[in-house]
Amino acid sequence: MTISDKENTGNSSPDGAKIKIENLSLSFGGVRSLIDIDVDIRDREILAIIGPNGAGKTCILNCINGFYKPQQGDIFFDGKKITRIRPDKAARMGLARTFQNIELYTGLSTLDNIMAARHVLMKQNALSSALYYGWSHKEEIIHRKTVEDIIDFLEIESIRKKTVGMLPYGMRKRVELGRALALEPKVLLLDEPMAGMNLEEKEDIARFVIDIFEGQGVTYPDTPVLRDGVSCIVLVEHDMGVVMDIADRIVVLDFGKKIAEGTPEEIKNNPEVIAAYLGEGKK
Repeated sequence: MTISDKENTGNSSPDGAKIKIENLSLSFGGVRSLIDIDVDIRDREILAIIGPNGAGKTCILNCINGFYKPQQGDIFFDGKKITRIRPDKAARMGLARTFQNIELYTGLSTLDNIMAARHVLMKQNALSSALYYGWSHKEEIIHRKTVEDIIDFLEIESIRKKTVGMLPYGMRKRVELGRALALEPKVLLLDEPMAGMNLEEKEDIARFVIDIFEGQGVTYPDTPVLRDGVSCIVLVEHDMGVVMDIADRIVVLDFGKKIAEGTPEEIKNNPEVIAAYLGEGKK
């Protein structure tokens, strides 16, 4: 069964879009990073966003989860307008992401980094948590179980107590992915999750991405994000081999404009996409 064949579940809008981006424009001074972008991110799909360096790929992710505030256009998530949402509220709504440049607590362990993401899901206040008694104790055990499941899923048991700042680059990428999963997201935004990795590391991450999307059923019955998967994944990636293998659809940007959208096969044979990557002048 292919990814596209999976049952359509979730609370997407009537047209099938989990996230709807309309007429989005973003500028920094005189530099126009995004120009009138329209994209539908559908429920139950992996959407890849590709393009040359500086095309605006990361800017779209930053607008979706509130890091950037666009000057024009709107973004809707499950039919709700989130155009200028705060990043913490986006996380609470179910939008989680990884970063192109790893953003971890380098002085903390792998376990503590992933556990930190559970903070937004905890119901106890600082005082009750400090007492560490009764429901606070039980709640910590529940969250700790989820974190341990994520560590097991990402095959990083051997580094669970190691300081993140001392880990190899590829392992830090896994930890960051684990922290995003700990938010139990509906939508996962991955910004170049395989950048700087060797072939074996890329294959591992690609396998994790597919498994996250599809869910692991009875393997992790107590961890919803692993048990059921996520509604959709938005992947920014430069490795075209990976993109063509795992994406349902691809959106191509060039100098802030969307120049193509379609299936991997359609994008592979699109003359505008070929011209953008080869640096040929448009006719």
